[in-house]
Amino acid sequence: MVFDHEKAVKNTARIVFIGSGESFRNKKTGKSRMHPIFAFLDGNNNYICEVRYGGASANALQRGLWTNTKHAVSYFDSVTNGWIDYSHNLTLVKLFSLALNSTEESHKEANVILQRDIDKLKNK
Repeated sequence: MVFDHEKAVKNTARIVFIGSGESFRNKKTGKSRMHPIFAFLDGNNNYICEVRYGGASANALQRGLWTNTKHAVSYFDSVTNGWIDYSHNLTLVKLFSLALNSTEESHKEANVILQRDIDKLKNK
């Protein structure tokens, strides 16, 4: 998935500050947000992306430009032109999860199986 930043810039109509302890959907949630964010919205108040500001103690998830793909799907293009739909393919997500936690030897075995399947698709 590729984020269309030019479309995001063009369509940004509002930037909303969301402070510590607040959430985008309901301002006061009782949950404690450690670091504030700025949410970028389009003319219909649809979510585009957010910028997170974390201090020195913040990890990578608590700072920088972020977007939630399922809430901003119209700002993403698929590099596979829709051939693979990452948002609904839980099997593919599980495959990546397993691959990240397995050995190189298992990766080699999986590559053989996947290549065999690709070769079948090519021959159809």
